Amino acid sequence: MSEQNIVKGDSVGKILDSALNAGGGLLRLTPTWVPRSFLHPGKRIKLHPEDYYAYGAHRGGIDERWFASTTDAANDGRVWHEGQSFCSFEGQTFLLKDAVAEAGARVIGSALFDKYQRWPVYSKFFDNMGPIPHHMHQSFEHAKLTGQEGKPESYYFPPQYNNCDNNFPYTFFGLEPGTTKQQLRKCLEDWSKGDNGILDLSKAYRLKRGTGWLVPPGVLHAPGSLCTYEPQWGSDVFGMFQSLVEGREVPWSLLVKDVPADKHQDLDFIISQLDWDRNIDPSFKDNHYLEPIVADQGEGWVDLWIVYGLVDGAQLFTARELTVQPGAKCTIQDGGPSGWITTQGKGRMGALNLQTPAMIRFGAETEDEVFITDEAARAGVEIENTGSEPLVGLRYFGPDTWPSVPNLGDYKK
Repeated sequence: MSEQNIVKGDSVGKILDSALNAGGGLLRLTPTWVPRSFLHPGKRIKLHPEDYYAYGAHRGGIDERWFASTTDAANDGRVWHEGQSFCSFEGQTFLLKDAVAEAGARVIGSALFDKYQRWPVYSKFFDNMGPIPHHMHQSFEHAKLTGQEGKPESYYFPPQYNNCDNNFPYTFFGLEPGTTKQQLRKCLEDWSKGDNGILDLSKAYRLKRGTGWLVPPGVLHAPGSLCTYEPQWGSDVFGMFQSLVEGREVPWSLLVKDVPADKHQDLDFIISQLDWDRNIDPSFKDNHYLEPIVADQGEGWVDLWIVYGLVDGAQLFTARELTVQPGAKCTIQDGGPSGWITTQGKGRMGALNLQTPAMIRFGAETEDEVFITDEAARAGVEIENTGSEPLVGLRYFGPDTWPSVPNLGDYKK
C-alpha cells in the first residue's frame, strides 16, 4: 500500500460512495499487520517468512492481523495508522475509520453511530509461538481514569489457522479459588526477583480447536499458543501481572501502562483493577467457555455462533462462522454490520471475490477480508462457493446487533 494512494479528508466521501455503490454495500479491506515488541510470532497467519519483522527488528515481530479495525494499536514507536484498517477501491485506499466518520449511518447503522460515533469493536488473529504474560484488561471504569475505554474480549480457535500447536497450547485463566489478595500482592513485590510466581496461583486449561472463551474485563489470563480469533471491544488497554515469560523479562511499565501516573507504585490500587470474584470463581470454565451453536442452516451451508453471551448484562460483540459447501450458496441477512475474514476456500460475496491466500507479502492486498456495511447486512448478502473445498468465513458484530443471543452454557442443551 503506497502512501500516495491513500485518500484523506474531504475526498473520502466521493470514493466511499463509489465503492459502496459498486460493491452493493460491501467494502474490500486490506490486511492490517500489528507487531508486539515483547512477543514471538507464531507464523501461522499467512504472512511471508521474510516479512515478520517488516516494521524493523526493534519493533518486534508481527504476531497479529487486525480485522475491520478503527482502533489504534497502543505500541511505542507506532506508524501513524498502526491498527487501523484500510478500504481498497480501484487502486486507492482510505481508512475504514474515515468511512464511518463520513457516512456513519450507511456504514454502521444510525443506532451504533448515534451512540458511539465510531465502530466500537474490532477483531484480530493473535498468533504466538509460546504463551504470553498473565495479564488483564481494565474495566470501563478503570480505563476511564486514563482517558480510555475498557476491553472485554473473546477467543475462538479456527482449525484452518492451527495446523500446529506451537509451544504451549494451554491458557491460564484467573486465580485458584481461595487465593488471597495478599498472595497476589507478594507476587508484585517480587517483580524484580525473576519469576514472580503468579502462575503458581492460577490454573491452565488445554485449548481445543473450534471452541472459545468469553473474557470480561478485570480477569487475568495468559493466552496459550493456538492462533486465536479475538472479537473484542475497540480498546488496547492492558496490564501485565507476570514478570518473566519463557525467560524473557516483562518490564514493570507493561503492568502500569494504563494506570494513572500517581498509582504506578500503588500495589493495592493495581490489584483493585481485578474483578476478584470472577478471578477466583470455582466454576470459571462453566461461566466462560464457548462451544459452537447452530444459528441458521440450509442446503449445503451452516452458520454457527462461535462467540455469544453477555458481558455484565450487555451484548457488546458476537461472532459467527459460516461454512458453504462446494457448489452451494446462501443469503445471510444480519441485524447489523460485521467484519468478515475468509479462512478457507474461494467464492464470492455479492460482487466481491473471496479467496483464502496461501501467503501474503507485507503491504500486499488480498481478497479474503470484507466489511459488510449495515445497509448490506440488512438487505441480505449472497455468498457462493465456487471452489472445490468448503468456503469458510468468520464475521464479528458490534453491540446489540441481535434481539437475543445464546447464553453461556447453552451449547450443552
